[in-house]
Amino acid sequence: MSTTAVSIPLPTLPAGWTAEKDFKAIASLTPATKRNVEPVGRHFLAFARRKRHHRTFSEDDRIQAQENVKKVEEDDSGDISEAEDLLMLQRDAKDWKGQDHYAVLGLSKYRYKATPDQIKRAHRKKVLRHHPDKKAAAGSTEDDNFFKCIQKATEVLLDPVKRRQFDSVDENADVYAPTKRETQKGNFYELWSAVFESEARFSKVQPVPALGDADSSKDDVEAFYNFWYNFDSWRSFEYDDEDVPDDNENRDQKRYIERKNNAARKKKKTEDTARLRRIVDDALSLDERIRKFRQQERAHKDRRRVEKEALTKRLAEEAAKAKEEQDRLQREKEELAKVERAEGKKVKEAAKNAAKKNKRALKSSVKDVNYFYEGEGNPSPAVIDRVLNEVELIMAKVDNEELAMLAAKLNGKKERGEIKGIYAEVVKRLVGEGKIKEEEIKHLI
Repeated sequence: MSTTAVSIPLPTLPAGWTAEKDFKAIASLTPATKRNVEPVGRHFLAFARRKRHHRTFSEDDRIQAQENVKKVEEDDSGDISEAEDLLMLQRDAKDWKGQDHYAVLGLSKYRYKATPDQIKRAHRKKVLRHHPDKKAAAGSTEDDNFFKCIQKATEVLLDPVKRRQFDSVDENADVYAPTKRETQKGNFYELWSAVFESEARFSKVQPVPALGDADSSKDDVEAFYNFWYNFDSWRSFEYDDEDVPDDNENRDQKRYIERKNNAARKKKKTEDTARLRRIVDDALSLDERIRKFRQQERAHKDRRRVEKEALTKRLAEEAAKAKEEQDRLQREKEELAKVERAEGKKVKEAAKNAAKKNKRALKSSVKDVNYFYEGEGNPSPAVIDRVLNEVELIMAKVDNEELAMLAAKLNGKKERGEIKGIYAEVVKRLVGEGKIKEEEIKHLI
């Protein structure tokens, strides 16, 4: 190895410095020692590597980048390793809303369960593999579309709000409910637990009750289905919103798109609620525990029914003689009531006929005095109607007994003054009792 001589000038002495006056020896110099000095450090190693393999700086950087990618892939080959789909690598970065962010980062098997640390590690691994500078150094002519997809996926998944919006519409994380045939052939609890565990990620209330097993109590099973029938979901569907323009010139268009997005969210929310309700209905109908509980309840009811029938029979036998006596007394009572009803009917008919007679007497009393008409000749039909209406108003406000007394007073009276005085007395009493108003009667007083 060649030796390189480096010339370094000594510092300049201060002005006025003299050795005789300013120098003071403190100790003597130690004897010189010969030592071997070896160059070390990462920069020397890089220099030695380039010299050994006859590489330029760019060639060495490219090869080192490839080795780093391989090392990262080997380190992360366990939990975040996933084969890349050729179609996914050819995605258009502008269509970022349509991409599966978890698949882009190789986290398809984790999805909403992926931790922030796993997302960061997956991002680092993808960047080392698909960074445009690394590809350019490797001689690749591919565009950077997929790299932009990686960056967008990381941006969405590391932002709690954006990730929640994406998880709200991530159908790839859904576990579809098994059919009736699949449930009958398989294990109900394993199949349906996966379904409810998938749906539980949308619950505002945590933790979510588990489906349980065949030994779960009735209270636990009822609590489980009550929870799902009253499920409170945070799912919002705003990830699928149409982009709203940011410019201020299209305010009407902006408001229109916002209304359209809100309507679309409400519709999807309603459809999702109905979908979940069907899932719970299907699970309930296929749950053997529900059948078991119903059979137990039915058996309990049957036992109670048999006991009740036995008690009823015993009581019926004990009460047989008493019932015969009660029937006899009841027949006598009914016969007596029948006689009383017949008598009461006759009394009512008599009272009704008397009331009709008394009403005719009141109408005849005003007719006999020409309906209190003061002019010559006969009164007009309008006058007659007004007088009769007032008479009928009085008849409507008094009971049958008062009506009979009034008819008795009017009986045989032919003088207009006497008849009007009798009516005036009755009207005054009814006005005092608040049954009629004074202004309602004008011709009878």
